[in-house]
Amino acid sequence: MLQPDPRPTLAAPDDDPYLWLEEIDGSRALAWVEAQNAATLEAYADGRFAADRDGLKAALDRPDKIAGVTRRGGLLYNFWQDAEHPRGLWRRTTLESYRSPDPAWEVLLDLDALAREENEDWVWAGAISLPPAHERVLLQLSRGGGDATLLREFDLSTRRFVPDGFALPEGKSYPAWLDPDTVLLASPLGEDMATRSGYARTVRLWRRGSDPMQAAVLFAAGPESMVVYGAPDRGVVPERIVFVERTGFFDAAIHIGDRGGPKTRLDLPTDAEAQWHRGSLAVRPRKPWTVGGTTYAPDTVLGIGLDAFLAGERGFRVLFEPGPRRALQGFFWTGGQLVLSVLDDLQARFPVFTPSDGWRESAVGGLPELGMVQVWSFDGEEEESNGDLLAAANDPVTPATLMLTRPGPASPTVLRQAPALFDADGLVVTRHEAVSVDGERIPYVQAGPPGETGEAPVHLSGYGGFQVSNLAGYSAVIGRLWLAKGGTRVVANIRGGGEFGTRWHEAGRREGKALSHDDFAAVAADLVRRGVTRPQRIAAEGGSNGGLLIANMLTRYPERFGALLCTIPLIDMRRYHRLLAGASWVAEYGDPDMAEDWAFLQHISAYHVAEAGRSYPPILIATTRRDDRVHPGHARKMAAKLQAMGYAARFYEPEAGGHSYGKNSAETAAFAALGMAFLRRSIGWEPQVAESAA
Repeated sequence: MLQPDPRPTLAAPDDDPYLWLEEIDGSRALAWVEAQNAATLEAYADGRFAADRDGLKAALDRPDKIAGVTRRGGLLYNFWQDAEHPRGLWRRTTLESYRSPDPAWEVLLDLDALAREENEDWVWAGAISLPPAHERVLLQLSRGGGDATLLREFDLSTRRFVPDGFALPEGKSYPAWLDPDTVLLASPLGEDMATRSGYARTVRLWRRGSDPMQAAVLFAAGPESMVVYGAPDRGVVPERIVFVERTGFFDAAIHIGDRGGPKTRLDLPTDAEAQWHRGSLAVRPRKPWTVGGTTYAPDTVLGIGLDAFLAGERGFRVLFEPGPRRALQGFFWTGGQLVLSVLDDLQARFPVFTPSDGWRESAVGGLPELGMVQVWSFDGEEEESNGDLLAAANDPVTPATLMLTRPGPASPTVLRQAPALFDADGLVVTRHEAVSVDGERIPYVQAGPPGETGEAPVHLSGYGGFQVSNLAGYSAVIGRLWLAKGGTRVVANIRGGGEFGTRWHEAGRREGKALSHDDFAAVAADLVRRGVTRPQRIAAEGGSNGGLLIANMLTRYPERFGALLCTIPLIDMRRYHRLLAGASWVAEYGDPDMAEDWAFLQHISAYHVAEAGRSYPPILIATTRRDDRVHPGHARKMAAKLQAMGYAARFYEPEAGGHSYGKNSAETAAFAALGMAFLRRSIGWEPQVAESAA
């Protein structure tokens, strides 16, 4: 039986006069937002901004950009946006046609036409098709780009929504097909069905024609968990269903069962990632794991037969062991083989293991090692995979190449080459290392004109959280609006990310989050030490968790920067866990309701640390009103507080966009061009170059 949340709501700090800005659509708050937007646009939306915005939009809409595809049932599916279709077309083609210079696409849904017909601000959020025919689809649509989506059943044979088909109102729901008349539903919709994070706390069996709110609950967790979800394991007979309870961002309990509910919990540490396919299981623990008399280090990848594991065997085969700078980025199954993604001192490697051949090791060959290199399964469903892989590679000055490949030494086949979106002639890419406050070496990648002038206008970015690796790839925004104008781009690999595995993340998590911020400041200092630039010419940008980073550069290291762009940010660390999905991030940051956690969190809560009389650099704090992941109140309150203390902080908040910079190329271009205009002017760099859309 589901129980209500017994935890009392903590009162906001008494000294917070800006709680009214947390009322997302409150009339007073919206009046403040509109006045702020008008002032920011008046200051920075000049002719150069317009030229940058329009040129960037045209570049993002180029008809020869790569159309990303996923194979389902032998056909290649793509969602496409361009100038003529800003909301997008969902379409499909054959592999043979896709290989041609001008593929013939079959349009399945015109989202622009649907939005006009229904007078809704529809944004594409995905499609879940039912194998093997893939003719019935659960379409997910968002209003304005938020994480919450509504669900509608769509018939690909008729290109129409199914009358009285499966349908759900907006929510952060995760459905999965079991058969044509049954859906496995994880959804926060319904009374007492949501966790504190706003995600599903139940998995329900939803039958066609029935009320989903009355569907039988197969699996439930308490409100303190982060989320639960379920999925069929289609590779076995009889039917098997996997139920997962994420108790926190980095912990989960995995159960195997059927339509009656979970039957067996996998005997694994909650911090372990587990994936299985065609009878073989791969496991990666986050912490040291002692089992069967052996202790395995974090990020070790272990292989074993699934049936043997369920029967109690623990004789694992060690497939991968990490090193100080050799780190696993992830792994997946395809075509009966396990593919690992590894960074070896930031160089990409892709080992492959074949369990049916005694876990024989091979590799995906013929790919670049430097830059941003990714490999993934060509097929959307594991049971449909024949082992084909897609790979993409790019770097800060080289646009992406999309390739078709397979494990082995053979060279990949180039499917598509993205066009150059800015002039990179003469630009060079180099790698360097800064030394942080505790002596740790912090890598960073620099792209721009060669030579050290001491005056380079530098755009410095970082992230440092959730074990996400922040690699330097090709960016139309930074390329056109910074590099092509003569600037220098720097991407920092600070702790808290995943560039060097779990140890790198752990060093920048919870108590270590301030150390992650120290790393970023160390990179800024190293650029000055090397003679690349001076502090007043460094413009730093970060979003989401990176927005927390930038807010802390303002309050902790203001002397090292000339300007700051803080986007879709967390800033108020006293209340973050009470706002939207914030409770799901307690494992990353700590729980401010616990005195021992607030003892370190208070020092990185820039909203509370900011004080009058300091010499802060110019800052633009930008968010979106329909961000239902990170509450826009963070950005609003910080801007209001800084302004009240006499700082010339700028604020910008478009209505749509969700947890991003826009739902289409026009919104993305406007958001980015405004941010870059602010940064350039604030560091005293106003180049006249405005690239064409070529």
